[in-house]
Amino acid sequence: MDTRLLHTFTTLARTGSFTAAAVELHLAQSTVTVHIRTLERELGTRLFDRLPTGTLLTESGRRALEGAEEVLDAVARLRAGDSREGDGDGAGVVRGRVRVGTPESLCATRLPGVIAVLRAEHPEVDVELHAAGTAECVEGLRSGRLDLALVLEDEKGLSFPDVVAEPVAGEALVLVCAPGHPLATRKRAVTWAELAAESFFLLEEGCSYSDALERRLLAVPDARPRLTRFGSVDAARSCVAAGLGLTLLPLTTVAEQLREGRLARVRGPRFGDVPVRLARHGRRWTGPATEAFARELVRQSASAQ
Repeated sequence: MDTRLLHTFTTLARTGSFTAAAVELHLAQSTVTVHIRTLERELGTRLFDRLPTGTLLTESGRRALEGAEEVLDAVARLRAGDSREGDGDGAGVVRGRVRVGTPESLCATRLPGVIAVLRAEHPEVDVELHAAGTAECVEGLRSGRLDLALVLEDEKGLSFPDVVAEPVAGEALVLVCAPGHPLATRKRAVTWAELAAESFFLLEEGCSYSDALERRLLAVPDARPRLTRFGSVDAARSCVAAGLGLTLLPLTTVAEQLREGRLARVRGPRFGDVPVRLARHGRRWTGPATEAFARELVRQSASAQ
Protein backbone atom coordinates (compact mmCIF):
# COMPACT_ATOMS: atom_id res chain seq x y z
CA MET A 1 0.00 0.00 0.00
CA ASP A 2 1.25 3.45 -0.93
CA THR A 3 2.04 5.29 2.31
CA ARG A 4 1.19 8.56 0.56
CA LEU A 5 -2.44 7.47 0.66
CA LEU A 6 -2.19 6.86 4.40
CA HIS A 7 -0.56 10.24 4.95
CA THR A 8 -3.36 11.95 3.02
CA PHE A 9 -5.93 9.93 4.97
CA THR A 10 -4.55 10.89 8.40
CA THR A 11 -4.23 14.54 7.37
CA LEU A 12 -7.84 14.68 6.16
CA ALA A 13 -9.00 12.95 9.35
CA ARG A 14 -7.25 15.63 11.40
CA THR A 15 -8.27 18.69 9.38
CA GLY A 16 -11.80 17.54 8.49
CA SER A 17 -11.58 19.38 5.18
CA PHE A 18 -10.36 18.43 1.68
CA THR A 19 -9.32 22.03 1.15
CA ALA A 20 -7.34 22.27 4.40
CA ALA A 21 -5.72 18.88 3.79
CA ALA A 22 -4.69 19.93 0.28
CA VAL A 23 -3.13 23.14 1.57
CA GLU A 24 -1.21 21.35 4.32
CA LEU A 25 0.02 18.61 1.97
CA HIS A 26 0.80 21.04 -0.87
CA LEU A 27 -1.43 19.03 -3.21
CA ALA A 28 -4.29 19.89 -5.50
CA GLN A 29 -7.66 19.23 -3.88
CA SER A 30 -8.46 16.84 -6.71
CA THR A 31 -5.35 14.81 -5.79
CA VAL A 32 -6.51 14.52 -2.18
CA THR A 33 -9.88 13.29 -3.46
CA VAL A 34 -8.19 10.69 -5.69
CA HIS A 35 -6.00 9.49 -2.80
CA ILE A 36 -8.99 8.98 -0.51
CA ARG A 37 -11.07 7.24 -3.18
CA THR A 38 -8.14 4.97 -4.02
CA LEU A 39 -7.65 4.07 -0.36
CA GLU A 40 -11.36 3.43 0.15
CA ARG A 41 -11.34 1.16 -2.90
CA GLU A 42 -8.28 -0.76 -1.65
CA LEU A 43 -9.78 -1.21 1.82
CA GLY A 44 -13.24 -1.93 0.50
CA THR A 45 -14.96 0.49 2.85
CA ARG A 46 -16.11 4.12 3.10
CA LEU A 47 -13.75 6.09 5.33
CA PHE A 48 -15.50 9.48 5.42
CA ASP A 49 -18.97 10.90 5.28
CA ARG A 50 -18.92 13.97 3.03
CA LEU A 51 -20.93 16.74 4.68
CA PRO A 52 -21.62 20.36 3.64
CA THR A 53 -19.46 21.50 6.56
CA GLY A 54 -16.57 19.12 5.84
CA THR A 55 -15.75 15.46 6.37
CA LEU A 56 -16.51 13.11 9.25
CA LEU A 57 -14.85 9.77 9.87
CA THR A 58 -17.14 6.77 9.58
CA GLU A 59 -16.90 3.92 12.08
CA SER A 60 -14.72 2.06 9.56
CA GLY A 61 -12.65 5.21 9.14
CA ARG A 62 -12.03 5.48 12.88
CA ARG A 63 -10.82 1.90 13.00
CA ALA A 64 -8.63 2.42 9.94
CA LEU A 65 -7.12 5.60 11.35
CA GLU A 66 -5.45 3.80 14.23
CA GLY A 67 -3.93 1.26 11.86
CA ALA A 68 -2.79 3.96 9.44
CA GLU A 69 -1.02 5.85 12.25
CA GLU A 70 0.72 2.65 13.33
CA VAL A 71 1.93 2.01 9.77
CA LEU A 72 3.22 5.56 9.36
CA ASP A 73 4.86 5.29 12.76
CA ALA A 74 6.63 2.11 11.67
CA VAL A 75 7.79 3.80 8.46
CA ALA A 76 9.18 6.68 10.54
CA ARG A 77 11.14 4.17 12.64
CA LEU A 78 12.70 2.66 9.53
CA ARG A 79 13.56 6.05 8.12
CA ALA A 80 15.20 6.99 11.40
CA GLY A 81 18.12 4.86 10.26
CA ASP A 82 18.86 7.72 7.86
CA SER A 83 18.59 10.33 10.61
CA ARG A 84 21.52 8.95 12.61
CA GLU A 85 24.54 8.32 10.39
CA GLY A 86 28.08 7.52 11.44
CA ASP A 87 30.60 10.33 11.29
CA GLY A 88 33.64 8.12 11.03
CA ASP A 89 34.36 8.11 14.78
CA GLY A 90 31.54 5.75 15.68
CA ALA A 91 29.31 8.57 16.87
CA GLY A 92 25.88 9.18 15.41
CA VAL A 93 24.89 12.36 13.63
CA VAL A 94 21.34 13.24 14.66
CA ARG A 95 19.21 15.08 12.17
CA GLY A 96 15.55 15.87 11.79
CA ARG A 97 12.81 18.29 12.79
CA VAL A 98 11.25 18.64 16.24
CA ARG A 99 7.85 20.36 16.51
CA VAL A 100 7.25 21.70 20.01
CA GLY A 101 4.15 23.39 21.39
CA THR A 102 4.32 25.53 24.51
CA PRO A 103 2.85 28.65 26.14
CA GLU A 104 4.44 31.92 25.10
CA SER A 105 5.97 32.43 28.55
CA LEU A 106 7.97 29.20 28.29
CA CYS A 107 8.99 29.94 24.70
CA ALA A 108 10.81 32.98 25.98
CA THR A 109 12.32 31.55 29.16
CA ARG A 110 12.81 27.78 29.04
CA LEU A 111 13.52 26.94 25.42
CA PRO A 112 16.19 29.33 24.04
CA GLY A 113 18.93 27.62 26.04
CA VAL A 114 17.82 24.18 24.88
CA ILE A 115 17.80 25.24 21.24
CA ALA A 116 21.25 26.84 21.60
CA VAL A 117 22.77 23.60 22.90
CA LEU A 118 21.08 21.53 20.19
CA ARG A 119 22.42 23.82 17.48
CA ALA A 120 25.93 23.41 18.86
CA GLU A 121 25.79 19.64 19.43
CA HIS A 122 23.35 18.60 16.69
CA PRO A 123 23.45 21.29 13.97
CA GLU A 124 21.25 19.23 11.65
CA VAL A 125 18.33 19.23 14.09
CA ASP A 126 15.70 21.89 13.38
CA VAL A 127 13.34 23.00 16.15
CA GLU A 128 9.93 24.38 15.22
CA LEU A 129 8.19 26.23 18.07
CA HIS A 130 4.44 26.79 18.24
CA ALA A 131 3.05 29.11 20.94
CA ALA A 132 -0.11 27.40 22.19
CA GLY A 133 -2.20 26.78 25.29
CA THR A 134 -2.70 23.38 26.86
CA ALA A 135 -5.77 22.38 24.84
CA GLU A 136 -4.10 23.27 21.56
CA CYS A 137 -0.92 21.43 22.58
CA VAL A 138 -2.88 18.28 23.44
CA GLU A 139 -4.74 18.44 20.13
CA GLY A 140 -1.41 18.87 18.33
CA LEU A 141 0.09 15.81 20.03
CA ARG A 142 -2.95 13.69 19.26
CA SER A 143 -3.13 14.77 15.63
CA GLY A 144 0.60 14.39 15.01
CA ARG A 145 1.19 18.09 14.31
CA LEU A 146 3.42 18.26 17.41
CA ASP A 147 6.13 15.91 18.63
CA LEU A 148 6.40 17.36 22.14
CA ALA A 149 4.62 19.92 24.29
CA LEU A 150 5.84 21.85 27.31
CA VAL A 151 2.84 22.91 29.38
CA LEU A 152 2.06 24.63 32.66
CA GLU A 153 -0.38 22.14 34.18
CA ASP A 154 -0.80 19.92 37.20
CA GLU A 155 -1.42 16.20 36.74
CA LYS A 156 -5.19 16.66 36.82
CA GLY A 157 -5.02 19.25 34.07
CA LEU A 158 -3.32 16.78 31.72
CA SER A 159 -5.59 13.77 32.16
CA PHE A 160 -6.09 13.20 28.44
CA PRO A 161 -6.15 9.80 26.71
CA ASP A 162 -2.99 8.94 24.76
CA VAL A 163 -1.01 11.84 26.28
CA VAL A 164 1.72 11.14 28.81
CA ALA A 165 3.60 13.85 30.67
CA GLU A 166 6.52 14.06 33.07
CA PRO A 167 7.21 16.95 35.45
CA VAL A 168 10.47 18.70 34.61
CA ALA A 169 10.32 21.91 36.67
CA GLY A 170 8.10 24.34 38.53
CA GLU A 171 7.33 27.98 37.78
CA ALA A 172 6.90 30.41 40.67
CA LEU A 173 3.92 32.73 40.20
CA VAL A 174 3.87 36.37 41.24
CA LEU A 175 1.08 38.96 41.48
CA VAL A 176 2.32 42.30 40.13
CA CYS A 177 1.17 45.86 39.53
CA ALA A 178 2.71 49.18 38.45
CA PRO A 179 5.01 50.94 40.96
CA GLY A 180 2.48 53.79 41.22
CA HIS A 181 -0.49 51.52 41.91
CA PRO A 182 -2.00 51.89 45.42
CA LEU A 183 -1.20 48.24 46.20
CA ALA A 184 2.48 48.59 45.30
CA THR A 185 3.57 50.11 48.61
CA ARG A 186 0.92 48.63 50.84
CA LYS A 187 2.36 46.90 53.93
CA ARG A 188 -0.66 44.83 54.83
CA ALA A 189 -1.42 41.85 52.60
CA VAL A 190 -4.39 42.43 50.33
CA THR A 191 -7.36 40.09 50.85
CA TRP A 192 -9.32 38.15 48.25
CA ALA A 193 -12.28 40.46 48.82
CA GLU A 194 -10.10 43.47 48.02
CA LEU A 195 -8.57 41.77 44.99
CA ALA A 196 -12.05 41.00 43.67
CA ALA A 197 -12.62 44.74 43.28
CA GLU A 198 -9.53 45.24 41.10
CA SER A 199 -8.90 45.10 37.35
CA PHE A 200 -6.86 42.16 36.05
CA PHE A 201 -5.07 41.47 32.78
CA LEU A 202 -4.72 37.70 32.48
CA LEU A 203 -3.61 35.27 29.83
CA GLU A 204 -6.24 33.76 27.57
CA GLU A 205 -8.61 31.00 28.65
CA GLY A 206 -6.84 27.66 28.85
CA CYS A 207 -3.96 29.09 30.89
CA SER A 208 -4.26 27.00 34.05
CA TYR A 209 -3.12 29.57 36.61
CA SER A 210 -5.09 32.43 35.02
CA ASP A 211 -8.22 30.27 34.97
CA ALA A 212 -7.68 29.30 38.62
CA LEU A 213 -7.26 32.96 39.64
CA GLU A 214 -10.44 33.94 37.80
CA ARG A 215 -12.42 31.18 39.54
CA ARG A 216 -11.10 32.29 42.94
CA LEU A 217 -11.95 35.94 42.31
CA LEU A 218 -15.46 35.15 41.09
CA ALA A 219 -16.05 32.97 44.15
CA VAL A 220 -15.88 36.05 46.41
CA PRO A 221 -19.42 37.10 47.41
CA ASP A 222 -20.62 40.06 45.35
CA ALA A 223 -17.34 39.96 43.42
CA ARG A 224 -17.03 42.40 40.56
CA PRO A 225 -13.47 42.07 39.25
CA ARG A 226 -12.78 43.51 35.82
CA LEU A 227 -11.08 40.74 33.86
CA THR A 228 -9.37 41.19 30.50
CA ARG A 229 -7.79 38.22 28.72
CA PHE A 230 -4.80 38.35 26.35
CA GLY A 231 -3.01 35.79 24.25
CA SER A 232 0.30 37.51 24.91
CA VAL A 233 2.41 37.83 28.05
CA ASP A 234 3.83 41.08 26.73
CA ALA A 235 0.37 42.61 26.25
CA ALA A 236 -0.75 41.75 29.78
CA ARG A 237 2.55 42.93 31.25
CA SER A 238 2.44 46.24 29.33
CA CYS A 239 -1.10 47.06 30.48
CA VAL A 240 -0.12 46.43 34.09
CA ALA A 241 3.09 48.49 33.77
CA ALA A 242 0.90 51.35 32.49
CA GLY A 243 -1.01 51.30 35.80
CA LEU A 244 -4.22 49.79 34.46
CA GLY A 245 -4.47 46.86 36.86
CA LEU A 246 -2.84 43.65 38.11
CA THR A 247 -1.67 40.40 36.58
CA LEU A 248 -0.48 36.98 37.71
CA LEU A 249 2.49 35.66 35.73
CA PRO A 250 5.46 33.32 36.15
CA LEU A 251 8.27 35.12 37.96
CA THR A 252 10.66 34.41 35.07
CA THR A 253 8.52 36.55 32.74
CA VAL A 254 8.57 39.65 34.99
CA ALA A 255 11.93 39.33 36.77
CA GLU A 256 13.60 41.94 34.57
CA GLN A 257 10.75 44.45 35.03
CA LEU A 258 10.82 43.92 38.80
CA ARG A 259 14.58 44.50 38.94
CA GLU A 260 14.30 47.68 36.88
CA GLY A 261 11.37 49.00 38.94
CA ARG A 262 8.88 48.93 36.07
CA LEU A 263 6.68 46.50 38.01
CA ALA A 264 6.14 45.85 41.72
CA ARG A 265 5.01 42.82 43.69
CA VAL A 266 1.64 42.87 45.40
CA ARG A 267 1.55 41.56 48.97
CA GLY A 268 -1.36 39.16 49.00
CA PRO A 269 -2.41 35.50 48.91
CA ARG A 270 0.27 32.91 48.28
CA PHE A 271 0.23 31.17 44.92
CA GLY A 272 1.82 27.76 44.64
CA ASP A 273 4.30 26.95 41.90
CA VAL A 274 2.70 25.72 38.71
CA PRO A 275 4.28 22.48 37.38
CA VAL A 276 6.05 22.49 34.03
CA ARG A 277 5.39 19.17 32.27
CA LEU A 278 6.89 17.66 29.14
CA ALA A 279 4.11 15.90 27.24
CA ARG A 280 4.08 13.55 24.28
CA HIS A 281 1.79 11.06 22.59
CA GLY A 282 1.85 7.84 24.60
CA ARG A 283 1.65 5.45 21.65
CA ARG A 284 3.55 7.31 18.97
CA TRP A 285 7.23 6.65 18.38
CA THR A 286 9.61 9.60 18.74
CA GLY A 287 12.73 9.92 16.64
CA PRO A 288 16.34 10.68 17.63
CA ALA A 289 15.97 14.43 17.11
CA THR A 290 12.93 14.58 19.38
CA GLU A 291 14.66 12.48 22.03
CA ALA A 292 17.73 14.73 21.89
CA PHE A 293 15.53 17.78 22.49
CA ALA A 294 13.72 16.10 25.38
CA ARG A 295 16.96 15.00 27.06
CA GLU A 296 18.46 18.48 26.87
CA LEU A 297 15.29 20.09 28.18
CA VAL A 298 15.17 17.73 31.18
CA ARG A 299 18.90 18.25 31.84
CA GLN A 300 18.67 22.05 31.80
CA SER A 301 15.49 22.05 33.89
CA ALA A 302 17.12 19.82 36.53
CA SER A 303 20.29 21.93 36.69
CA ALA A 304 18.26 25.14 37.10
CA GLN A 305 16.50 23.89 40.24
